[in-house]
Amino acid sequence: MKKVVITGGTKLVGSHLAELLLDHGYDVHVTGTFNKGREEKYLVGANVHVCDIRDISAMKEICADTEYVFHLAAIGNVIQEAIDKPIETESVNVGGTVTTLEAARSAGVKKFVFISSAAIYGEQKVVPFTEDMVASPIDPYGLYKYFGEQLVRLWSEQYGVPAVSLRVFNAYGSRNPVGANELVIGRFLDLRLKGQPLTMVGDGSSTRDYVHVKDIARAALLAAEHPTITSGEVFNIGSGVETSLKELVSLMGGPVVHLESLEGSHAGPSRRVADISRAKTILNWSPKISLKEGIEALKQELGIK
Repeated sequence: MKKVVITGGTKLVGSHLAELLLDHGYDVHVTGTFNKGREEKYLVGANVHVCDIRDISAMKEICADTEYVFHLAAIGNVIQEAIDKPIETESVNVGGTVTTLEAARSAGVKKFVFISSAAIYGEQKVVPFTEDMVASPIDPYGLYKYFGEQLVRLWSEQYGVPAVSLRVFNAYGSRNPVGANELVIGRFLDLRLKGQPLTMVGDGSSTRDYVHVKDIARAALLAAEHPTITSGEVFNIGSGVETSLKELVSLMGGPVVHLESLEGSHAGPSRRVADISRAKTILNWSPKISLKEGIEALKQELGIK
């Protein structure tokens, strides 16, 4: 049985990736926080290691004899957290990437898969976003993810670590975090559960590209198993569909209130959508779950009418 390691494997994307790898017969090891009674429900069969990814001794031990390392662990998926804690975020997101790369190099892995972010693009004048665009991050999270991509490329070129980076757009899906401080889908779910109106900021014309976690997990596995992608290449992983806030509100349902701004929330770029042609052509990957299907499944999961 081939061993794989997922850092951040107890969170939204990581847990779905763990499930997929378990289904494919891998010996799955994950690092991350482990809330008994919650994560254990969907990580049955995985080995969970509660450790600091900046601890090189622990990471080398965990990664020993590993086929693939999937590096997802990071602070700041909710961008405001990275803005509020730039030093801690840099330590984990940059320092932790170096440590994990070194552990992977020590283990002689066949592939290091780095989960990057569309946040590296920042505000662009042209959509959709293509991988050859100049990175222009507008927050610490995006900047540190871009640093991570450069570290992955360097470790590939300098140290011979086979690697690939996936720029994931707005992830959502089953087990989506719900709360007032979460990303927009998590905030909207929280409001629906509380019977409160959805808050539409501005005129609702800002756009995002929402991609389901199960589709992201498939992309990560395809990238790992691809025999010739080894030099730190970058791929956009999104739906390829530009969805406005107004459209998302419509899918979520319920009453709406309009706000000029949302206090304590990072606005982000005005438009965001991925060009996924490289992933389609080279990885033979394309998303299977539409936003409408995904939102309906989420609402059913949470008992939202």
